[in-house]
Amino acid sequence: MRHTVVERELELRMIVSPEYDVPVPARLAYRTDDPYAVHVVFHVGSEHPVHWTFARDLLVEGVFRPCGDGDVRVWPSKALGRSVVLLALSAPDGEALLEAPAAQVAAWLERTLRLVPPGSEGEQLGIDDELAGLLAQ
Repeated sequence: MRHTVVERELELRMIVSPEYDVPVPARLAYRTDDPYAVHVVFHVGSEHPVHWTFARDLLVEGVFRPCGDGDVRVWPSKALGRSVVLLALSAPDGEALLEAPAAQVAAWLERTLRLVPPGSEGEQLGIDDELAGLLAQ
């Protein structure tokens, strides 16, 4: 089975304080062999990139309304008159609040949803085929 990857490089802003933010290069990745998840790599090209993986559904919903609890929370907002998606990440090492351009995130998500529509993720995993192969033996 052939797998497809949908990637998008973009610059996020890490919100340090109400007056100060830091640019953070990032890459969004979606893989059909891991159809329920999105992968985000922060500090792309640096010596120590940071990897996060969480549910695609969480990001899809977070573009429209606040969602998530625990380690990953996502919600829409406005910054300087433009639509953004805020992503709050929490780990034992610390927390980060990141701002992403909503239009770029939504366009990338749309590509993933066309590739693997919601509800069809399980078909990508080929579990039924594997099970049928095992039972046939």
